[in-house]
Parts: sequence; C-alpha cells; structure tokens
Amino acid sequence: MKGIAFNTWVYSSFPSWVPSYPLEEVIKRLSSFGYDAIEIGCAAPHAWPDYLSPERRQEILRLLKENNLKVSSMLPAPGGGPGMNPSSPSKEEREFTIKHYKEVVRLAHEWECPTVMWIAGWVVFGTTQQDAWNYSLEGLIEVGNYAKELGVTMVVEPTPTDSNLIETADDALLLAEQTGLDNVKVMFDTFHALYRNEVPSDYVYRMADKLHHVHISDNDRLPPGQGRCDFDAVLRALKEINYDGYLSMEVGFHSRQSEPDWYAKTSIQFLKNKVNEIF
Repeated sequence: MKGIAFNTWVYSSFPSWVPSYPLEEVIKRLSSFGYDAIEIGCAAPHAWPDYLSPERRQEILRLLKENNLKVSSMLPAPGGGPGMNPSSPSKEEREFTIKHYKEVVRLAHEWECPTVMWIAGWVVFGTTQQDAWNYSLEGLIEVGNYAKELGVTMVVEPTPTDSNLIETADDALLLAEQTGLDNVKVMFDTFHALYRNEVPSDYVYRMADKLHHVHISDNDRLPPGQGRCDFDAVLRALKEINYDGYLSMEVGFHSRQSEPDWYAKTSIQFLKNKVNEIF
C-alpha cells in the first residue's frame, strides 16, 4: 500500500460550511498528524484551477515536498453554480464539465498526483438513464485520453448517496470497461457501500485488479472505527488482492458541527493501528 491520505473537504467549506483553512495550513497540519498524502478537493479555497497562477502552483508543490506529503488523488466538486454534471442534458454544461476535468487533470500532473476521480453525474428529469450514461461515457473517454497523455489514471466512483447514475461496483466497472482505456480504473468509498446496506469488503473482491483507490469513512461520514463498518474485513480483503494504492479518509464534511482536526487525528490513529496489525 502506498499509504494513508486525508481528503480536504472538511477543511474547505464544501459542500456545507465548516471551519475553512488555506491549503498551506491544511498541508502543514496533515503532515504533523502523520499522514503520508493529501487528497485535494478542487474547489475554492484550495484548488479551483482558475484561481491558481503558475507561481501559486509551484509554491504549493514546494510546500508539499517540504512537508513530505504526496498528493494521493484529486477530485472535482460536483454540483454548485457551474454544475459539473457530465451527464447533463445541457450540451453547454457537459462541455464546461469536460473542460474543468481537463484542468483538474493538468493540475494533478503538475502536483505529481497519479489519480483523478470521475464523478459520473446524475440523471436529470426528462433524460433517460441510457442517454445520461452515454453522455458520461463520452466525457470520460475524452478526459481519459487527455489524462493518459499526462500519466494520470482516472477512477470511476460509485456514489449512490449523492447521485443516481453510478451506484454499484458493477456500474463503475462497466463504465470504466466501456471506455476501452487502460488508464481508467475504479474506486469505492466505504460510506457509499454502507449507504446501500452492502458489505464494503465485497467491493474489494468485486473490483479486485481494477481497484486503484479507496475512500475510507464510517457511516454518517464518521472517522473509521466510530460506526458500524467492519474495517478489519476491508483491510484483510485489500491485503488478499495485493492492493497497492492509497487509503484516503473522506470524513466529516457533511455537517456544520464538524471539527476538522478531530476528524483527521481520530481517523489516522485508528487506521494506522489497524494497518499495522493486519498488514
């Protein structure tokens, strides 16, 4: 395994207002807590590409290296004013979304990040499921080809809690397979599997050699070990398939009551102990 990462949403006021910190501060804190990597959400105030000058990008890369923190992965912010729905019936929105994804991929390349997530979108009333699927697939192929030129892997994530297109492991695997691209793989989030009342370790075995990235969260976006997920089973399954990616915490950003440092410290204390025990 490459290591343990932490997603920045809970430090960035997305999608709900929580205490918000500059990216520099988040990098320093996560490094001090013992994280190997950071997963950066591409929204203000951290990494909306249009807001990052070439000088600012180099400054962040230097800070990451000074703090011995890799960028495990990056993900666009779905929803919001611009939309960012690759399955939208609006041609203009789809085009904007693809352009934005390419900018995120470019930024990932500049920050030596190997992975960008594809949030496949949601079906708008009046659009058929198949048409929405085809729109998302077309966008993923275009972005995937661009990412391949830059050495970046795209990963399709099932997100049933937040959307209605890619809901299961099989959905993600099928969309990735239909691109025909070897740099398009899959990931899953234990939180979304729990939402469907599925067993997260089953996702590991189902995705197997296509599994490139994992989000760790207990139910209700709690730190691992605070809810009902069987993380022993998840980690044992990952060991069995020789998983060699990151485990990235995506916790705490669901509530105005979240205290970011508590989520970050509680998560790594639990998961590091479990990883050391099982691996």
